[in-house]
Order: sequence, then C-alpha cells, then structure tokens
Amino acid sequence: MREDICTIPISEVFEINDGCPICRMYETVNERIISYIMSDAMMEPDVRIETNKVGFCKEHLEEMYSRRGRLQLALMLETHIKQLNKDVFQRNFLISNNKKAEKIKRVSYACFICDKVEWGFSRMIDTIYRTYENEWDFRNMFNSQPMFCLPHYEMLMAGVDKKQMRNHYKDFADNLTRITSAHMDKISAEISSYCANYNYCNTSGEANWDECKKAVEKSIAFLSGGKVE
Repeated sequence: MREDICTIPISEVFEINDGCPICRMYETVNERIISYIMSDAMMEPDVRIETNKVGFCKEHLEEMYSRRGRLQLALMLETHIKQLNKDVFQRNFLISNNKKAEKIKRVSYACFICDKVEWGFSRMIDTIYRTYENEWDFRNMFNSQPMFCLPHYEMLMAGVDKKQMRNHYKDFADNLTRITSAHMDKISAEISSYCANYNYCNTSGEANWDECKKAVEKSIAFLSGGKVE
C-alpha cells in the first residue's frame, strides 16, 4: 500500500478549529483507508493476499457493508473465507482443537484496515511533534485549537520526547495542557448548567438551555474521544 494513502498533510487537520484535531486526524486516515480498500486495492494482488489472510474486524466490516460497492466487499469476503477454510479446516487434520481455536482467534481479532490506520496514524503523530518543533505557523495553529480530547491529550503528552523537540518541548506541553484544561472547565460548567435545568429547586436563572443542551454529548466526546451523535 502506498504511504500517501495512510498519511495526510498535518495542516489540513489543524486548519479546522472544530473539536479535537487528533480525533479528526484519525477519522480522516480511517476514511482514506476504507475508501481505498473498497476501490483500487481490491485489484492489487499484494493487498488481496493480506486481506485473505487477516480479514477485517466487526466495526470495519459493518462500515464497509453500509457503503456502496457491496460487490467489492463480497469479492474480498469470498477469497478470505476460502483462505480461512483452507488454513484451518481443510489442512492439518491432526492439529488439536486448541490449536484450531487459536488460529480462529488470531483471525477474529485481526483487521487489515485497523493495522493500516494505526500505521498511518502513528506516523502522523510523529509528524505533529516534528512540525511543531520546526514550523512556527503550525505552532500557531496547534496553540489555537479549541480542544483536545482526554485520550489524545494523554497520548500526545506521553509520546513527546525532549530529544525530538529540543527547543519547543515545554511550549508544546504547556499549550496542550492549557487548551485541554480550559476545555475541561468549559464542559464542566455546561454539564452543571444542563443538570441545573432539571433541578426544580433551581431559581437562580443561571441555567442556559441553548448553551448546554449538548453538554452530555460534549462531555462523552471529551472523555472518550470521537464524536457522539
């Protein structure tokens, strides 16, 4: 698979000030891989060999099933099931039941798309550190983000290395913490206001339904990452 399928320009993600940019980056990489696997990749022998062996997870099977191009999915499933049948049920009749179960378990928890998304996503994270260190305009975009979700805050803080960010390590960590803390204060106020709307004892008039009606969704998105519909 070509590397440019798994990667995207960092600026495309951070130019949009709406939600967590790392969640957005993950979703964009995931979308590119799924679109690719449902089109050109189906005819690439090296990709088909790998999908035949590995298969797809439940979430990505359902996502592919929901899109146009059911024939492409059917063709991949056809050869994957044949390969699985050949490897587990038509070979090695002397293999133990436990060994057969282990083979099925490995396939059940494997996913071609997940592997490629994680591969591309990890390289995009490395690019964030490198670009923040070397490009002032990206630093400005990063420092102007409205939020980072809690899981991606932890990921960025845990992965940053003083060796690769000699000059801006502290700036990166300080701004990441500032943005995340400020957003936490904001959603804390919104969820409190949301709860106050349902408190019959509340007579202060401070609760504002327009500002807090999506407080539950925003809080879940902040705590767990991604979007909550």
